[in-house]
Amino acid sequence: MSSKKNLYRMILAAMLLALALVLPFLTGQIPQIGKALCPMHIPVLLCGFFCGPWYGLAVGFIAPLFRFMLFGMPPIIPTGVGMCFELATYGFVSGMLYRVLPKKKQYIYVALIGAMIAGRIVWGIARVIIYGLTDSQFGWIAFISGAFLDSVPGIIVQIILIPIIVMTLEKYADK
Repeated sequence: MSSKKNLYRMILAAMLLALALVLPFLTGQIPQIGKALCPMHIPVLLCGFFCGPWYGLAVGFIAPLFRFMLFGMPPIIPTGVGMCFELATYGFVSGMLYRVLPKKKQYIYVALIGAMIAGRIVWGIARVIIYGLTDSQFGWIAFISGAFLDSVPGIIVQIILIPIIVMTLEKYADK
């Protein structure tokens, strides 16, 4: 990869990291709304698509940590640590699938949904481990609720918004 292309990806990854830090302010720091809309997920998924799997992994992992260090949100245990692994998986899987799948519109959805499922599975595993270390309970109902039911609005926003952004920027990048 050329150094110019690598610099471009690094700058774009930094901008998407900054967006991941500030986008949650749109939820007004109300944890229930933030949990439902998942605002940090969007820049991380986009980072995977546009910067590649390794930048996506890095941005996804450090975004919750930086956000906690700067703003005290999300609470680092158990939420922030679980999010680190979840978002790292989003960034990596979206970037990897986008690179290896054919460059057709429907595969943007495959990469996105694959990343979303993988990230939520990794989040569940991380939460089981975290709760196991703290003698708390984290069962199947908590997993389904936290990974899917509570975040339906965010899932819908991601499935609508991210492919539109990717397709639009792909169209202009080719010119």
